[in-house]
Amino acid sequence: MSEIHIKLISSDNWRDALELSVHDEQQKFVASIHPPAAIALAKAYIRPDGRMIEPYGIYHQSKMAGFFNLHYTPGSKDDYWLFHFFIDKRFQRNGLGSKTLNELIRHIKNTHPYCNRLNLTVHPENEAGRSFYLKFGFSEDNILTFDEPTFSIKI
Repeated sequence: MSEIHIKLISSDNWRDALELSVHDEQQKFVASIHPPAAIALAKAYIRPDGRMIEPYGIYHQSKMAGFFNLHYTPGSKDDYWLFHFFIDKRFQRNGLGSKTLNELIRHIKNTHPYCNRLNLTVHPENEAGRSFYLKFGFSEDNILTFDEPTFSIKI
């Protein structure tokens, strides 16, 4: 069994998601709202631009250790986005980001077999994030989305 598993946020675990946080200097890279999962959960309910938005908890050793939203347009091959991806400050620097991305890609392949590209944005000042995604295999697309550089990876 994988060291990491992801679980859809529901009435059973939403409060745990709201307990997650990042270091103060990282907050602007994840969300303008604290706790960062609050805005992400609101978007899942509101569905901006009509996209499907699935909020997930990232679990490590049965504890919620992070969070992300998967945004997508049903039936699309390229309109899949990773937003509000973060590992809680208590669990950072343990390789969970890469392990989570591997698990997320496995999940997308199983649940969205037509998806062939995952997109995300990186805050312009987040050099560590930029390096992380490039090292993982994302490519910089040289376009801005919401005033942030866009990266993508083929699934």
